[in-house]
Amino acid sequence: GICRVGGRDNFYHCDKCGCCISVALRDDHQCVERSLDQNCPVCLEDLFTSTKQVTFLPCGHPLHKSCYLKMNNQLTRSASIDMVLRANTCPLCSKSVRDMSFLWEAMDREIEATPMPEEYRDTKVHILCNDCGEKTEVAFHVIAQKCSSCGSYNTKRT
Repeated sequence: GICRVGGRDNFYHCDKCGCCISVALRDDHQCVERSLDQNCPVCLEDLFTSTKQVTFLPCGHPLHKSCYLKMNNQLTRSASIDMVLRANTCPLCSKSVRDMSFLWEAMDREIEATPMPEEYRDTKVHILCNDCGEKTEVAFHVIAQKCSSCGSYNTKRT
């Protein structure tokens, strides 16, 4: 078998994932079966045979650490809230990869400062939350829709 360079003292083999993982991640590893049997979602290089460092996002999806950092840096350069949100989500499942409460609070303030026109005030839309997976009906707003279950704005209309 192919194992990461670094030695047995620094890595352990996860039988479910089928890969060697840093011992520093042992307690926080979100296991996804055979997770390295795919390509990096950014550069499309095979993850299992790659010698580049692989990182696992909190959702359990793997990608090259350098690809994640490059993607994150490029997207966060934008002043757009949409791009900042994309920079902080998994490119595969769209779950947030870090605590986004700072952004949700800013969006709460922006929505509060932007009243909807009278004809749209009672409009409801169905959304799917990318963070908690709940489908809910919420008030429509042109800026964003907030999940009523977990408070995330990482949502999409269904």
